[in-house]
Amino acid sequence: MYIVAKDLGIPEKYIYIKGNQLPGYFRPTKDWDMLILTPSGKLVAVLELNNFNNRTEEALGSATDLWTAYRENAFPDQAAPWLGYMMLVERTEKSTSPVRITEPFYPVFPEFKGTSYLDRYRIFCQKLMLERLYTSCCLLWVTNDHQFGPLEDSLSFETFIYSYIGHLTGQLHEYKESDEKKERP
Repeated sequence: MYIVAKDLGIPEKYIYIKGNQLPGYFRPTKDWDMLILTPSGKLVAVLELNNFNNRTEEALGSATDLWTAYRENAFPDQAAPWLGYMMLVERTEKSTSPVRITEPFYPVFPEFKGTSYLDRYRIFCQKLMLERLYTSCCLLWVTNDHQFGPLEDSLSFETFIYSYIGHLTGQLHEYKESDEKKERP
């Protein structure tokens, strides 16, 4: 994601991969995996990378906190940033086999019945986008012999990266305007 932004023309000094504290609404700050800012300080893109061991509550909480902070003007005078969520899940017998569900008091939603862990993460990512918590999600299965792939096209790396590229391309003027201002006497 760093290389893509750089190749599009985003100067390296505006791409942050360490110390990416952003204000939250429900908590003071959250450290994100990657941020892109404009020269004037506008938040262009935010990326969170996760793996199988991270809990869904973290993804939900992070997005809800960021969007509420955005609503409350923590990032003033700017359009909404692009928010991406990427998850890699190892494809094994355990991750592809249906997981037992217990329903002692109320039934679970039908879409979860008879699903594997990979199915559940697919549903989770689809719902993250449906609820507009993340602009785009990427869910890839990986094997220990270095094979990988998407569970479906809407969650593919290609769909994810083109969404990201489209958003960054729409923000490139922010960097050109900054360079032009510096050149003016």
